[in-house]
Amino acid sequence: MQRSFTLLYTSLLGICLGSGSSFPSNINIGGLFPNVSHEYEVFRFALSHHQDIPKLVPQVDMVLMGNSFSMTYAFCSQFSKGVYAIIGLYDRKTVNMLMSFCGALHVCFVTPSFPIETANQFVIQLRPELQDALVGVIEHYGWTKFVYMYSSDSGLSVLQKVLDTAAEKNWLVTSVNVESMTGASFLKVFQDLDKRKEGQIIIDCETERLTGILKEIVEQGKNAKSYHYILANLGFLDIDLTDLRKGGANITGFQLVNNSEPSVSRIVQQWMEFDNKDSKVPKTGLKYMGALTYDGVKVMSTAFQNLRRQRIDISRRGNAGECLANPPAPWGQGIDIQRALQQVRIDGLTGHIQFNEKGRRTNYTVSVMELAPSGPKKVGYWNEDEKYVTTASLIRASNDTYGLLNRTYIVTTILESPYVMLKKNHEPLVGNDKYEGYIVELAAEIAKHVGYHYKLKIVSDGKYGARDPETKMWNGMVGELVYGKADLAVAPLTITLVREEVIDFSKPFMSLGISIMIKKPTKSKPGVFSFLDPLAYEIWMCIVFAYIGVSVVLFLVSRFSPYEWHAEDYEEGAEPQTPTQAAASNGVQLSQTPMQQNANQQSPEQTNEFGIFNSLWFSLGAFMQQGCDISPRSLSGRIVGGVWWFFTLIIISSYTANLAAFLTVERMVSPIESAEDLAKQTEIAYGTLDAGSTKEFFRRSKIAVFEKMWSYMKAADPSVFVKTTDEGVMRVRKSKGKYAYLLESTMNEYIEQRKPCDTMKVGGNLDSKGYGIATPKGSPLRNPVNLAVLKLNEQGLLDKLKNKWWYDKGECGSGGGDSKDKTSALSLSNVAGVFYILIGGLGLAMLVALVEFCYKSRTESRRMKVSTARAAAATAAQAFHCSALESGASAPYTELQSYGLYANNTVKI
Repeated sequence: MQRSFTLLYTSLLGICLGSGSSFPSNINIGGLFPNVSHEYEVFRFALSHHQDIPKLVPQVDMVLMGNSFSMTYAFCSQFSKGVYAIIGLYDRKTVNMLMSFCGALHVCFVTPSFPIETANQFVIQLRPELQDALVGVIEHYGWTKFVYMYSSDSGLSVLQKVLDTAAEKNWLVTSVNVESMTGASFLKVFQDLDKRKEGQIIIDCETERLTGILKEIVEQGKNAKSYHYILANLGFLDIDLTDLRKGGANITGFQLVNNSEPSVSRIVQQWMEFDNKDSKVPKTGLKYMGALTYDGVKVMSTAFQNLRRQRIDISRRGNAGECLANPPAPWGQGIDIQRALQQVRIDGLTGHIQFNEKGRRTNYTVSVMELAPSGPKKVGYWNEDEKYVTTASLIRASNDTYGLLNRTYIVTTILESPYVMLKKNHEPLVGNDKYEGYIVELAAEIAKHVGYHYKLKIVSDGKYGARDPETKMWNGMVGELVYGKADLAVAPLTITLVREEVIDFSKPFMSLGISIMIKKPTKSKPGVFSFLDPLAYEIWMCIVFAYIGVSVVLFLVSRFSPYEWHAEDYEEGAEPQTPTQAAASNGVQLSQTPMQQNANQQSPEQTNEFGIFNSLWFSLGAFMQQGCDISPRSLSGRIVGGVWWFFTLIIISSYTANLAAFLTVERMVSPIESAEDLAKQTEIAYGTLDAGSTKEFFRRSKIAVFEKMWSYMKAADPSVFVKTTDEGVMRVRKSKGKYAYLLESTMNEYIEQRKPCDTMKVGGNLDSKGYGIATPKGSPLRNPVNLAVLKLNEQGLLDKLKNKWWYDKGECGSGGGDSKDKTSALSLSNVAGVFYILIGGLGLAMLVALVEFCYKSRTESRRMKVSTARAAAATAAQAFHCSALESGASAPYTELQSYGLYANNTVKI
């Protein structure tokens, strides 16, 4: 009996000792890490911190992450060595292969890589899922329209969750895959986003790829205040955001490692002091992927310690088996290790570590960070129970005017008369007091209405703002807004499409258009026959031909009409008389033959007053509106006269109406009057301001005339573009009319009112646009400034300011710069031609009278058979001694009278 009890005791003791000694003191764990990786260095650091029994013995293979054959070989090699679990990384190309091996062989794989959707409980995922926290932040900011940039290397689980939520909440999400995107394609994507005014962007990438994308954002100038980025990455503090902060962009992200915890900071300090002579990677701070690796080693160490305390036999005896066997031979103790790993509850560098039945992290907390001017700042946190919780002392208010009061904003502007000018005594002055002008007063009024303090800053490069075609960078005032150097641009800045894509504009505070400036031509001296100018040369020629034609027609109809013929001495109410009766009535006795008496009795002499000369005289009298002593008697003649009178009425009225303007207005002859005139000539050069909206207008225009002008301007040598408006004006003044400057009409009108008053605006405006106040994209100043501009416009203050700085302070007289013709009193030069015609007509009349005198004297001398001189003397004596008929005739007169030369009512037979 005693012997039996001894045997039983020995057996039980052997069993107990055997079971206790069955748990190994050294645990082989595998490691799959890429070459020269931060995670491998942290893995070695973590092993040095976990030397408790059972001791973890690493079996590490360096692999190519994207090579499935390399990963397969390394996994099988470690499995054949009898590892109890494996810690390592995977990517999109190798994750499915690892999941398959782990599930088939019951080997646990602990990984800090991106979480995946899988039913394989042998995969222990250390990285928490981010999709729920990301959705909570999106809802907190109230985004309903945003861009989601992702890399398929890290899976699509987060994107799928966001798209599902977007479908429920009617969000508008634009997804962009940036996995293999180059710099050129990245630029094109952002240009498309700018056109759609997309400024809210989520970037979901691994840290290395995310760093490259952020670098592209800085290079393309997309780090302005108008952009808000959410980085879907758990290592916000691991990313260098210095360049992004310079641009003023809004950056939000997530942080898994809480460096403020004493236990965390102590381990981080030990990591920095860890002497790793074999390291091939420069020592950096402990990144979140390294922290996850450290926690993975801690989880494995804790799990095996728990298994040892529970005296669970996990020893691997004999050959571990072949991982590629068909069918596969799973490891029987793998289930126990998997359960032990999932049951771990510890606090690590990444917070509370706990897994659900699927091997995923649960009950964790993620900090929400923002990039403040002073650096990264925690503004809230997210967990599964409370969701998103804000912890920032100052939160963003929904009211746009929040924070505007008691703040000083940088207002960029440009020195340009009359908008912004230095005062004459500006040297002792400081700040805004140094400047005066339209924009200076406008900025003050807007600040007063909105309620903020501001400081005027002159743009450093002196340009308005254009994008460089090579570097794609913005210059001028637009560039200062885009890159966060200014908060507001109050200047004569034209509202254009390309600028609206990168900045916001208020309602226009001034309407204008592109106009043409030329040197004012000298006033044309009135010509001698300037009174003919009211009617064109062609009209005068037509009037002459019409005058001749009407006279000829009147002559012809008078000849053909019987009613224009009448007896010579016929008077109304009297009977026609024969020549004999007419002579008898005058007391003259005529001797006639019987044949003559018979002819006179049968056919009295008929006359027609409208000979060719009388017809011309009638038409001329009617045209001159002076009338005539003869008039047509027939119906046809009166029709001709009526239509001629109507014609002359219209012509004379039109001439009189235009004559007043032509004689009382001094006109200047301009070499060009429109853009078409400029385009079809090459003698006068023309250009615009370089790096301005006017140049962009011609560059982008599809109108044929403007395209032709742009082709000329860009090919002109020397260049027709100027750096400043002052340079363009001086070029106009010094070019002697051989250069035209294209600029905004408001500036053109202002310069026209400045001494030496030698420029002028010609033609109408080429387009219609406006000046607006610019703000960065998404600026809270936009709406208040917009309302202030509308209020100032309704109050009439904008017009009052323009009149003050344009016309009230003008130096070239009133008129607003629009009057090119000035009314003045008539001078002799205006009507000299009329006097010349009068003098010429009088001279011609005297000449014709002399010719008639000579001709008549010669004719009478031949008829009377006396000398021409004697006949001329007698005629002259009669002309200058008309009273001789009454007081008695002189000898010459009596002598000629005897010949019947001046016989009154005497017929010489």
